[in-house]
Amino acid sequence: MRIYGLELLRGLSVTLGHFIASYTEGFKRTFANRLRGQVRQDPSERGIFTVQYPEERLRVPERFRVLPVLIFNGKEGEKWTPAAERCTACGICAKVCPPQCIWIVQAKDPASGKPTPKASEFFIDVDVCMNCGLCAEFCPFDAIKMDHTFELGGQERKVSHIFDIDKLHVSTEYYAKTHPKAWAQEEEARRKKAVK
Repeated sequence: MRIYGLELLRGLSVTLGHFIASYTEGFKRTFANRLRGQVRQDPSERGIFTVQYPEERLRVPERFRVLPVLIFNGKEGEKWTPAAERCTACGICAKVCPPQCIWIVQAKDPASGKPTPKASEFFIDVDVCMNCGLCAEFCPFDAIKMDHTFELGGQERKVSHIFDIDKLHVSTEYYAKTHPKAWAQEEEARRKKAVK
């Protein structure tokens, strides 16, 4: 026959030990981080994990994905041009999108009326997007990638949550800054392909 009171006290002592350790470890790390000027959060560490958001921000992991963006060849702050655009309006991203939140209209040559390999319109409904990343994975031209911007709150849904082609474009320089490892691998693959 077990004595349930002793088992209860043993469980409470474990909880009390974790409670006390969270404050002592948290204070040690807080003072050490203030000296180094950084915020760290690692689930394997012990202690308090409070971050004073938005003054303090955790670094987002490189593979973190929120919404798709269109990449164009250029520098950060530049306006995208159709000549620098990578997207050819092939429509693969719209076909593989599970919630069907991507709409593409292919551009047409004004003189002949024939389709050209550029997108004249590109829309993503961010409220419907499930952030799966299939569009970026299947894009054969590396024109669509997943971004880290997650602060997308708004007062209404009809206009501001449907991103058009101007809102979706980011430069290759921006992508290289937010995804340094992936960018280095892609550049190495492009270099090897060019050598062949």
